[in-house]
Amino acid sequence: MNGRTVHHPTIILASASPRRGQLLASAGIVVEAVSSRISEDFLPGETARDHVRRLAEAKARAVAALRQSRFFIGADTVVVCGDEVMGKPRDRRDAERMLRKLSGGPHEVITGYAVYDAIEDRVRVGASTTRVYFKPLEAGEIAAYVATGCSLDKAGAYGIQGRAAYMIARIEGSYTNVVGLPLCETVDALVHMGAVSYASGHDV
Repeated sequence: MNGRTVHHPTIILASASPRRGQLLASAGIVVEAVSSRISEDFLPGETARDHVRRLAEAKARAVAALRQSRFFIGADTVVVCGDEVMGKPRDRRDAERMLRKLSGGPHEVITGYAVYDAIEDRVRVGASTTRVYFKPLEAGEIAAYVATGCSLDKAGAYGIQGRAAYMIARIEGSYTNVVGLPLCETVDALVHMGAVSYASGHDV
């Protein structure tokens, strides 16, 4: 892809998550969202941090192979509670199990992010970690939340920006990271790669 003329300079977000697009839009960065549809399975011996960094880059590169543009953003989020790494729940029963485990204690949310320049074949990759503390949850609270369907497309079976917000006693670290994209670090990466600037026209 090096040296290719780009006719569509739109920044592409390699994610189907509307929350990530909304976060970028809040910083004045309009993107087009395209799902990467790559496998999110762990590699043998892979740590959670290495996993999200690898997948963030892989998603950006996968979509770059399909769409003509220059800059691509990839991201991946997992929740780590004790010795378990939680992705998206398989079903409602799995979502309830995850929330029972998160109840009353701390866990970590780790999001990997990548900005890939398809013209220069350069990439900037990083990861952010936030510590989240849940209040003790009653069985009825868990069942009611899972019944909304909000759990099924979110790592750890909850979204801090939605109805589950009241369940979270406090966090240590980036709020936007828990939503699904560490905005401070991602915007810095976009600026560093030349995808956006702080000048007028990009309200970052």
